[in-house]
Amino acid sequence: MKENYLIGVIKQFEYYKNLTDKSLVNLSSEDFLWANNTSSNSIAIIICHLYGNMKSRWTNFLVSDGEKPWRNRDEEFEVKNLNKDELLLLWEEGWKCLFDALDSITNDNFDTKILIRNQTHTVIEAINRQMMHYAYHIGQIVFISKMIQDKTWDNLSIPKGSSDHYNANKFSKGRHGGHFTDNSN
Repeated sequence: MKENYLIGVIKQFEYYKNLTDKSLVNLSSEDFLWANNTSSNSIAIIICHLYGNMKSRWTNFLVSDGEKPWRNRDEEFEVKNLNKDELLLLWEEGWKCLFDALDSITNDNFDTKILIRNQTHTVIEAINRQMMHYAYHIGQIVFISKMIQDKTWDNLSIPKGSSDHYNANKFSKGRHGGHFTDNSN
């Protein structure tokens, strides 16, 4: 159970990271700073927030509170003059911290109690909390990217009008196991 859960979690995080990576590839540095209005976040701000969250939550995941004293969450939402390359470095560093932490989980430490803002979580609760948080913001990034790219957008999922063909292909393979991201085409 524990090993299957972790394998599935890693694949799910990889899936969400990959969605974002694909949605960012054709954007310019200026696109990363675009916001629909003054109360909306840009992709740059969302990346800075996710970076801050990932570094805080996943650094010393099993031994210290996920809300580190050095984190300044409010600052993550301030516009910074970072270019695309600098933002992508933060993006990759945050994900590395996450995947390194997941790799540190074993059967021996799986039952460790995790603290986030002094509230106790099981390992599963802490991971699920972060996965849902990241999926929420990744959806925002993908949506903003799609608005910016408009007609040049490369579809990341089943194209409109292709559901029947996609499902026929999936069902033609017969009942099978694995993660839904395995052989996703």
